Amino acid sequence: MVPLVWHERPMEQMRDDGRRFLEDLRGRRTTRHFSTRPVPRDLIETAILAGGTAPSGAHLQPWTFVAISNAELKQRLRDAAEAEERRTYEERMPEAWREVLAPLGTDAIKTHLTDAPWVVVLFRQNKRLRGNGEWGPTYYATESCGIAAGMFIAAVHRMGLVTLTHTPSPMGFLQTLLERPGHETAMLVLPVGYPAEDAKVPDLARKALEDVSVFFE
Repeated sequence: MVPLVWHERPMEQMRDDGRRFLEDLRGRRTTRHFSTRPVPRDLIETAILAGGTAPSGAHLQPWTFVAISNAELKQRLRDAAEAEERRTYEERMPEAWREVLAPLGTDAIKTHLTDAPWVVVLFRQNKRLRGNGEWGPTYYATESCGIAAGMFIAAVHRMGLVTLTHTPSPMGFLQTLLERPGHETAMLVLPVGYPAEDAKVPDLARKALEDVSVFFE
C-alpha cells in the first residue's frame, strides 16, 4: 500500500467543477456520421489510457483496446459487420428490439466503420495468465470493461471528437478478424473521429434526475 494523494477543494469549487463537467457531458452526442478527416494516433492513445484508469475487479484491468486505422482492415471489418447485421435485421431481431431502434433510424449499413479514421474495438479478458504460466479467472470483467468504456467515451468527448457505441450481433467475427486470443471476447466497437459537416443525431431527451435516482437521507 502507498499513501492516497488527495487534495480537498473548497465546496464552491467542488460544485462549480461538478456543474462544468455535467454541462460538458450534456453536450456529448452519439452520431453515425463521421468525417474522414485524420485524427493523430496520440489522441487515441490518450483516450485508451483514460479508459485504463477505470477501477476493475481485483485491479486485473481485464481489457484490451484494439485501435484500427488501416483502411483495408476497416473495410474487412465493415463487410463482416454488415453481413451479420443484415442477418440480424432480416431474421434474428426480436420485435421488442426493433421497436426501440425505430426512432434511431439504424439499419445494416455501417458507413461509420470506414468513414471514421479510427475504429477501436474493446475486448473483455475472461481469464488471465498467472506468473507461473497457469491460467486463472478474472473477476467482474464485464462491469470493469463497462466502466473503462465510459471513461474512454468521456475522454473522446473532452478532446472534441465523437464516437459511437456499436455492437454488431453476434461479434465473434471480431476475434478472428483481429487475431485476438481465445480468452478475449469483443464487447464494443467504437469508431472515433470528427463529425461529418452534415452529421445528424436523433432528437432525443435524457431522463430527469427523479427518473433515474432514489435518495435515502
